Amino acid sequence: MVFHPMSSPNTPDMPVQGETAAQDTASFADILSEYERSHKADANAPTQALQGTVVALRDDGVVVDVGRKMEGVLPPEGLKDADGNWTVKAGDTVLVAVTGRAPEGYYRLSTITVKRPKDFSSLEKAFNEGAVIAGVVTEVVKGGLRVDVGLPAFMPASRSGARDAAEIEKLVGQDIRCKIIKLDVSDEDVVVDRRAVLEAEEAAARQKAFDDLEEGAVVRGTVRSLTDFGAFVDIGGVDGLLHVGDIAWTRIAKPSDVVSVGDQVEVKILKIQRDKRRVALGMKQLLPDPWSLAADKYQVGSRVHGKVTRTADFGAFVELEPGIEGLIHLSEMSWSKKQRKPSDVVKRNEMVEVVVLSVNAADHRIGLGLKQALGDPWDEAVKKYASGTIVEGPISSLTKFGAFVELEEGIEGMIHIADITNEKRLDSPKDVLKENQQVRAVVLEVDRERRRIRLSMKQLEPTTADEYIADHKLGDVVTGRLVDVSRETAKVELGEGVFGFCRLPKPAKTAASDAGASSAADISSLSAMLSAKWKQGKSQASASPEAPRAGQIRSFRIASVETGQKKIELELVS
Repeated sequence: MVFHPMSSPNTPDMPVQGETAAQDTASFADILSEYERSHKADANAPTQALQGTVVALRDDGVVVDVGRKMEGVLPPEGLKDADGNWTVKAGDTVLVAVTGRAPEGYYRLSTITVKRPKDFSSLEKAFNEGAVIAGVVTEVVKGGLRVDVGLPAFMPASRSGARDAAEIEKLVGQDIRCKIIKLDVSDEDVVVDRRAVLEAEEAAARQKAFDDLEEGAVVRGTVRSLTDFGAFVDIGGVDGLLHVGDIAWTRIAKPSDVVSVGDQVEVKILKIQRDKRRVALGMKQLLPDPWSLAADKYQVGSRVHGKVTRTADFGAFVELEPGIEGLIHLSEMSWSKKQRKPSDVVKRNEMVEVVVLSVNAADHRIGLGLKQALGDPWDEAVKKYASGTIVEGPISSLTKFGAFVELEEGIEGMIHIADITNEKRLDSPKDVLKENQQVRAVVLEVDRERRRIRLSMKQLEPTTADEYIADHKLGDVVTGRLVDVSRETAKVELGEGVFGFCRLPKPAKTAASDAGASSAADISSLSAMLSAKWKQGKSQASASPEAPRAGQIRSFRIASVETGQKKIELELVS
């Protein structure tokens, strides 16, 4: 970049900070060439010295007229003798340097002696050693500034450290530190660089500030920039990272929800990685940790209320108070075994009542249960689903050994494969059932401790016994085959798959048994009784009923029927 003269011969056209090195080098060469041409003509011109006249003596310093719109003030240090008397008086001329401007508007002045080389030999030594020398900026010239370093020197605007033309103007009259970057003894040309000195001093200040940092220290800083994962804070020339997780005990979505660029914040130094020059900062560490009281405040088994902050595949997080979150695991959301997503059960920002299941304050974890707060449906299951109760519900799942039926939220019953149907033997429940199919069944057994309910579908299917009972009534005489005869009862087959039970009459005692049973019976009485029996003839003997035995077809009368148990009681007719 080539600098072009502005309307004022003393005001340079300023470069934009951050231009490339190539542009800077080209600009620097052009400026030097133009300065060298003009410097020969101005070599004998007197340099401007910033002299002032003492106007007044005050307790806070000496007021000096420096020939500008505003006066300057010299601090009293070094201007009084051992007895405290002023060593200067009104009207005295003093050599001063402008060090800045006070908020009230006046210039801050300094009488610190500026050590400047007296001749080219001193300048050459400083140039060869790369030493930092002092100088006074005397005026603005084309392309830069003129600096008195014992001899007139030129400082390009790009090497002044100023960002714009206004800052260049403020340098006039100030003491500066610079390095010689070009020295031509024959032409008495000297070029100096202030920016390199400032950058080196800033780097040294940053290193010292970094070396002085200690873990655990509390410092103030300024938020310099924000990212999604945190904020970078300037803590005195050193940038530290304030991670989003260390801003507050409560969960925050992004750092900009709490801090903004330019905010003054108080932070604690959590960790320093000196080899990588990284500093971790924290804000929440300056506040009481709410987890320190969590174990006493949230007792296992207690009921608490909270707000759902977010859901995940494995559960939902609930904020119990600022900084305290608990997790409802998916398995603790519902008594039902049917798998559902947490977002199907609870929603973000929803208020819920939960039961505290576990507390681990050291790891910042609290386990919560939603289903426990809703009540255990098995508490009423024994009464609600007593044996013999007919129920209805969808098939929730099928296995090799049976089918599970959802009776209500958290309550399932199981139908064993042998209790599905009477029609045929099944290889798999899937042969006749499918998931979500509505079925009716009868409760066979309830086990509260094991949380099991046994159901049967085949008990509700009509059988040949049901049809037989429906076609007959009490007192009907029916025919059946004796299939199993004992001393007192007999099992009777009334039809295919239909059986009844008959209580048999006690057998009558015979004459022979009576004679044998009595020790007093004589032979003549027994002979007479047998003779009479013989004379009665064969037809009379066959009239007596035959004793029941297995395989006989006999007639029976229906004495009673228990429809639910499909039990038929019979009486022997003949």
